Amino acid sequence: MWGLPKTLTILGAALALLGCGMPVAPAHAQDDSSFQSFLAQLRVQARSEGVSERTLDAVLPSLTLNQRVIDLDRQQPGNPASTAVPPYAPYRIAHVDAQRISRGRAAYQAQRWRLRKIEDETGVPESIMVAIWGNETNYGVVMGGFDLPRALASLAFEGRRRALFTEEFIGALKMIDNGVPRSKLVGSWAGATGGPQFLPSVYNRLARDGDGDGRADIWTSDADTLASIGNYFVNAGWRRGQPWGVAVNVPAGFDRSQVVNRMVSPRCPRVFQRHSGWKTMAEWRALGITSQSRSWPPDNVLATLIEPDGAGNTAYLLTGNYRVILDYNCSNFYALSVGLLSDAVAQ
Repeated sequence: MWGLPKTLTILGAALALLGCGMPVAPAHAQDDSSFQSFLAQLRVQARSEGVSERTLDAVLPSLTLNQRVIDLDRQQPGNPASTAVPPYAPYRIAHVDAQRISRGRAAYQAQRWRLRKIEDETGVPESIMVAIWGNETNYGVVMGGFDLPRALASLAFEGRRRALFTEEFIGALKMIDNGVPRSKLVGSWAGATGGPQFLPSVYNRLARDGDGDGRADIWTSDADTLASIGNYFVNAGWRRGQPWGVAVNVPAGFDRSQVVNRMVSPRCPRVFQRHSGWKTMAEWRALGITSQSRSWPPDNVLATLIEPDGAGNTAYLLTGNYRVILDYNCSNFYALSVGLLSDAVAQ
């Protein structure tokens, strides 16, 4: 009796033995029945948000519950009991590796004529767009194989994040309404799709046509993928001409109490609590922070300090553009890897 509380299973068996005429349906059958009832509710909501009957009739009858995506969602970490933060170095080695850098440089050179045009229009560096592409899908190689409408409807049904996944499910239906073939709607178990791994709501807002064919095809068009990433960064507030950050050395004996961040971010607080307070580059230099390269942002640029591997190891001064990378994926390890891959690709 998978899926039912043990007490209810025993009760059902006892009633059947007593001849009460109450057969107990298998739990998966009950789940499927409940799922179909839930789809009826989704139909009403989607219709109220403008989704056509044509799309509803084409998609909803084909959907069945995908327990696999529910299991994957439940395996996601919550708030761990330990507050210890693992070192960044192992993640960096795995995500800013020689193969990813080599493939990124090849993609960078092959797409330069397109990338240059996008950077001129948006101010987003060519190498940043390539680094996002590389981190998300290994430059379009790994984009996921889950059917998005089925996955998103299943996650909405499960209920842990119902509002989010209901919005994304209806967003996927709107994509179909707007001409995206159903066959294109495959991706990660959590609903991200295409080269940039956009959720449907993000695709509907920010996907762009980069090759001039009138479609935003982020699945097979590299130009559209890169233009869409650039547009996302503009929308998130990328500042033209400002780097994401710089690798630095922190002097021995540095008094970290003088740069403590006393603000609590309403978004991703565990991510931002690892950052120091804001100071200008000139102020950081005056405190003895030195760059590991010849590059150094202008003195008036504000930055925060992060030491992802602890004192005595490479640290980073992070500008406001680093926060834009965090908007794409709110993880310091992810954002640092994008920045470092971007720097390596552009060399």
